[in-house]
Amino acid sequence: MAHSKRITKAREAVNRIKLYPVSDAVSLIKTNASAKFDETVEIAMNLGVDPKHADQMVRGVVNLPNGTGRTVRVAVFARGVKADEATAAGADIVGAEDLVATVQGGTIDFDRCIATPDMMGLVGRLGKVLGPRGLMPNPRVGTVTMDVAGAVKASKGGAVEFRVEKAGIVQGSVGKASFDSDKLIENIKAFVDAVTKAKPTGAKGTYIERVSLSSTMGPGVKIEPASVATQGAVGA
Repeated sequence: MAHSKRITKAREAVNRIKLYPVSDAVSLIKTNASAKFDETVEIAMNLGVDPKHADQMVRGVVNLPNGTGRTVRVAVFARGVKADEATAAGADIVGAEDLVATVQGGTIDFDRCIATPDMMGLVGRLGKVLGPRGLMPNPRVGTVTMDVAGAVKASKGGAVEFRVEKAGIVQGSVGKASFDSDKLIENIKAFVDAVTKAKPTGAKGTYIERVSLSSTMGPGVKIEPASVATQGAVGA
């Protein structure tokens, strides 16, 4: 199959053992992203933490300087003036009880969810629906806020949430394969910097253990952690 040949060729171009400088890794990713659509570039970071312990949880948000390259639909739970501000800022869906009812009915037509603090009593009812999808508003990542306009603009402009998984891995989108290499590298470094700054108090030993990049249909490329570290925290 042509599809299999393309994947095989891409894999052969990558040394699965070698750690590449980020500039070389990005070049490989862009070269191997040969699908008929603009592939998303993903980063995966293996961290030296155990998320089962509360003092080793890693969570945060990063505003990618060059955006994500994708259209993000934003929903805002707000009333009155704040609802008007959200609409003016470009929110796709704005509501209160009506929006709660819509979500409870099974319609979730958005990628990011923001709420004013006074709405959390209502939004809390949606925890079992929004939580598993990573959409539950949270003040720690700026999605429970009175500055709904700022939150909407950040979400539309390239804000990416991250949260460590059970295996100690943090993943996120850092752009599209069509991005210029410099813009991808800038986004990658911004993501790594945000994860570095989110280092929990309970983390011991090496914090950033491995970093890799991949595109939607391409193989993973391992990166030299030092080539993307901006705070000198790799190995700390």
